[in-house]
Amino acid sequence: QVRGATGVTDGNEVAKAQQTAPRGAAPTIFSRILDRSLPADILYEDQQCLVFRDVAPQAPVHFLVIPKKPIPRISQAEEEDQQLLGHLLLVAKKTAKAEGLGDGYRLVINDGKLGAQSVYHLHIHVLGGRQLQWPPG
Repeated sequence: QVRGATGVTDGNEVAKAQQTAPRGAAPTIFSRILDRSLPADILYEDQQCLVFRDVAPQAPVHFLVIPKKPIPRISQAEEEDQQLLGHLLLVAKKTAKAEGLGDGYRLVINDGKLGAQSVYHLHIHVLGGRQLQWPPG
């Protein structure tokens, strides 16, 4: 069995989200990747963000774009985060191009328990490399 970023066996995203709802200020798996105490296949890094491959890919190409600033959920982003949020999208675009996703890709941000967020550090999933289906949920 493959274990995802949360350490929970992959399969039921809703169950993972319910198990990993915020528990306070404990470090997330992403903060451990940022401080290099946990390895990751890093694709890009700058002063504001880090991009790395998902450990349990849901498409042939699946990577995550995370801010270095610890924002738990997109719904908790503030006006002062506007430039950072735009930067994350531009980095997602540039990395998608570098990964050969010129024919298209999907950006996903899960928010909270009902949105199936499994790690409470804002992250953008970038998925591509095949025809994706709609609706996703």
